[in-house]
Amino acid sequence: MSSALLPKPQMRRLLARRMKFHLFGAFFVSVGCAALYKFVIADPRKRAYAEFYKNYDPMKDFEAMRAAGVFESAPPK
Repeated sequence: MSSALLPKPQMRRLLARRMKFHLFGAFFVSVGCAALYKFVIADPRKRAYAEFYKNYDPMKDFEAMRAAGVFESAPPK
């Protein structure tokens, strides 16, 4: 068997080359996950809260809880 049949293994900068590949891959995966979270979870949640508080009357809610007897310091009328 001669040494010409098998290629020599790469012994220098093997870790650096693999690390570069994995760092770029991890960066793109994390950016993709962040974008997915923003558009699938965060933005619909913001819209739902904005819609809820658009017509929310805290005094009306307080009076309903007061009438139900939730508060000890504010007895029902």
